[in-house]
Amino acid sequence: MRHQMESKKKKVQVVGPGKAGCSLGTALERKGWIVQEYLGKTDDLQDAAQSVDLLVIATPDEVISTVSRKIQPNPSTVIAHLSGVLGLDVLAPHNLRMGLHPLASLPNPERGADLLESGIWFGITGDPLGKEIVDELGGKYFHVADEDRSLYHAVAVTASNHLTSLLGQVERIAKELDIPFEAFLNLALETMKNIETLGPSEALTGPASRGDSQTIALHLQALPEDERSLYKLLSDNAKRLSERKE
Repeated sequence: MRHQMESKKKKVQVVGPGKAGCSLGTALERKGWIVQEYLGKTDDLQDAAQSVDLLVIATPDEVISTVSRKIQPNPSTVIAHLSGVLGLDVLAPHNLRMGLHPLASLPNPERGADLLESGIWFGITGDPLGKEIVDELGGKYFHVADEDRSLYHAVAVTASNHLTSLLGQVERIAKELDIPFEAFLNLALETMKNIETLGPSEALTGPASRGDSQTIALHLQALPEDERSLYKLLSDNAKRLSERKE
């Protein structure tokens, strides 16, 4: 097969030396890939796809299409992006296209590379090189069709960014109470373990799960006014989740 890993080392060019691009570059380098010097916004990109097996456009989503069109196509080079929400059309005019979206938060290249090699899930589409890379990194994958990517990415944002935002609320209120945030973080981590074992519906506890509207009302009264709407929204969602158990 064209993309099977051979004894000859594969070469990758990354355009966009940010957290995601450098994390992937570092992870691939650990696996024996030759990583070319990272290219940024001030570099000439015309020949970026020449003499490499893979070119990754790891720029912000809004400029991926523009960057792709600046690169002279090479019929043997796979062009990839790391976006969760965009399809393969933004990689025109290249023929070999691939989407490789890691379901992980990549804070810096070293930690990011560790995460990419830790058995995480990837959403992939397009060229089969994506599957080969995931296999090489020791990960798991699923295919995401272009028409499903917006919904898929919305779920990914909820699982990561919105969870982080919610814990930010916990941290704010814990600080007002002069209680260590770590105490509530431990509760959250134990809850995640329950969810992993039982699933969300069976792991749900608390006033919404038992229909205790009086306690919810007391909570809303005690919360700062600007924190109430999120609590109310999540309580309603917890109630809906509890109804799935009945």
